[in-house]
Amino acid sequence: MGESNVKLLGWWASPFVLRARLALRLKSVSYEFIEENLLEPARSELLLKLNPLYKKIPVLIHDGKPIIESQAIVQYIDEVWPHAPSILPSDARQRADARIWISYIDDKLVPALIVRLVAETEDAKRAATAELEETVAMLERALRKLSKGKDFFGGDNIGYLDIAFGPFFLWIEVIDKFNEVKLLSEAKTPSLLRWAHKSFFSHAAVKDLLPDIEKLAEYALKFRPILIARFANK
Repeated sequence: MGESNVKLLGWWASPFVLRARLALRLKSVSYEFIEENLLEPARSELLLKLNPLYKKIPVLIHDGKPIIESQAIVQYIDEVWPHAPSILPSDARQRADARIWISYIDDKLVPALIVRLVAETEDAKRAATAELEETVAMLERALRKLSKGKDFFGGDNIGYLDIAFGPFFLWIEVIDKFNEVKLLSEAKTPSLLRWAHKSFFSHAAVKDLLPDIEKLAEYALKFRPILIARFANK
């Protein structure tokens, strides 16, 4: 479905932006992608104009009006383009469960990933790794409970929680592969690995959209000093 009045302000490596891109692709909504380079120290005038509140991406621009925050953007896309496939579950209980776990991802997993990326001492790395291990273990249990043995968090079809978590799974893999950490394994996280590599990554809406692990790791090395400086100033 072509949409000449849809734009997305974002950056290729941002997992929050990837949530919006996945939702748009799932709904077959075409859009203009405007890149906001996160490696540049200053934010663009366009971003400051569209999101003066947080000065962050993603920003979805529809009919000239901005929608901010990745969760709100995904829900907006699902409501504005209500044709199948649906992103949010139709069942109220399942919608509530998905929102609870997405909050867990944003409130627990994301900070744990950042802390592990910026950790410099061995003690800090060990503590951050332990926090990540606990968080990933919780998500493994959540997947087993919510999927009920099916392919996705919501069951048979890709949905809200898959879209919210999938881009961050890539960052778990980056830390696993390039930081001598083993957060993911057949022994500890068989359900997450099966979900990622047999279902999520091979889905038509996901395939060829998510960045390559090696490219993402190279970006992480460049972005790490920016994160360290940001957290040092807090």
